Amino acid sequence: MDASLRSAQRLLGQLVPHVRATDGPGPSLETLPLAAESPRLVAVSAVERLSGPARRVPGDPVAVFGGFLEGAQTSHVLTHVRGIPIVHGLASAVIRTRRERRLMTWQRQAPYHAALYAPATLLPELWVQLGQSGIDVVDTSAKLGRDDTELSADDAHPRALTDRARRFVELSRERLERGLAEAWCDAEASPLCIDGGISASERVATAPISVGIVKRHHTIYGGTGFVAVLASLDAGERTAAFRLTRQGRAPVLSWYLRLRRASGGDPMWALVRIEVADVETADVEIDDVGIDDVVRDRADDVSRWALAERAPLSLPDPRWAETLYGVRDGKEMLRAIM
Repeated sequence: MDASLRSAQRLLGQLVPHVRATDGPGPSLETLPLAAESPRLVAVSAVERLSGPARRVPGDPVAVFGGFLEGAQTSHVLTHVRGIPIVHGLASAVIRTRRERRLMTWQRQAPYHAALYAPATLLPELWVQLGQSGIDVVDTSAKLGRDDTELSADDAHPRALTDRARRFVELSRERLERGLAEAWCDAEASPLCIDGGISASERVATAPISVGIVKRHHTIYGGTGFVAVLASLDAGERTAAFRLTRQGRAPVLSWYLRLRRASGGDPMWALVRIEVADVETADVEIDDVGIDDVVRDRADDVSRWALAERAPLSLPDPRWAETLYGVRDGKEMLRAIM
C-alpha cells in the first residue's frame, strides 16, 4: 500500500473503525504556531578584520550558482486514538539547476518521503498493525536527537505528541536535503545555494562549493551591541566574517549581508546570514597570503553571488526580500507536487 494521505485514511478506517477521522485533512501542522522560544544573542569571535563595523561588497554582482536547494514538508493529523494523534507526513527536497538561463530539476526527480507518524510506546498493537500494512511508519516515541529522551506514558499530552510528530517530519525533510547536497558536492563543480545552514553535514560543510543562506534570525551571532551593526547595514554591505562552532556540527565561516535597502527601520529586513566552509577545514589554498585576505576574498565573492540572485523578485512569497529567486522557484515546484 502506498503512503499517500488518502491511502493512510482508508487504512486507519479499517484498523480502527470505531475512531472518527478528522473532517478532511485539516490545516497542515506547519501552519500552526510553534512553542515560544526566546530570541537570543550569542557572542562569536571574528576571523576577519575590517576598518569599520561593515564592508561594502566590492565589484558587480555575478551569477555563479549552478544549483539551488530547497526542501518542504507538510503534515496532518488523521485521527486520535485514545487521545493520541496519528499524523501523516510528507517531506521532499529539490535542487533546481540553471540550464541555458532556465531552471529545471537536477537528476530529473525530487526525492520525497511519505509516512505515518505514531508513538509505538503508547500504541504498541496499532503500531504493529500499521507496519504490517506496508506503509512506512515512523516511531515518534524514539529519540529525536542526542539530547532528547525516549517517550514515556507520562508524555501523552496530545499537543506535545503532535508537535513531536511534526519534528520527526522535519528530520525526514532534513535528511532528504542533506542527501541531495552531498550528492551535488560529489558530482558537480559549480556552487550550490542551500536554503539554510550547511553545518549539519560534514561533507557539505567542508565543500568549497557549498553556500548556505540563512533567513531566520531567532539567534543573532555577534553578542551585545551587534544589533546596532546589523541595523546600520545598507544594501550590498556585509559584516566581518566569524567562525561559527556549535556542538555536534561542523565549524563554518559566516557573516551577515543586506540584500536590499532596509525600509521601516527593521534591522532584520532583507538580511541574510551566509555560511561557507571554514578555510581551516576546506580545500582552500592560502599560499603566501594571510588567512584574513583569504577570508575577505571569499566573503566578498560569495556575497556578490548572492546579490546577483535578487532579481527576478521572489514575489508573492511573503519573505521575498530575503529569498533568492532560485530558492523561490524550488519552493513553488515542491508546492505543486505536494
